[in-house]
Amino acid sequence: MSRAESPLQSTRQARGRRRRRFRPLRLVLGLALAAGVFAGGLSLGRALDEGPSPGGTRTLERTLKPLPLAPVSPPTTVTVTVTEPA
Repeated sequence: MSRAESPLQSTRQARGRRRRRFRPLRLVLGLALAAGVFAGGLSLGRALDEGPSPGGTRTLERTLKPLPLAPVSPPTTVTVTVTEPA
């Protein structure tokens, strides 16, 4: 620091240099944010445009009760006789 500069002046110069360094980063981030918002708006517009029209197809869901099954053949009785113990 030279004798002609006060400590306040050198602090202002350092602060000014710091701000200039981050401007391109802010610009890039701002452009990326704007592009993201634009893309989101486009996708929302397409989704609303391609969506189903109101009053279109109506879906009804219900559960059916099964009917009783008829027997295949008349019931038969089987008798098993065991003569020897196991």
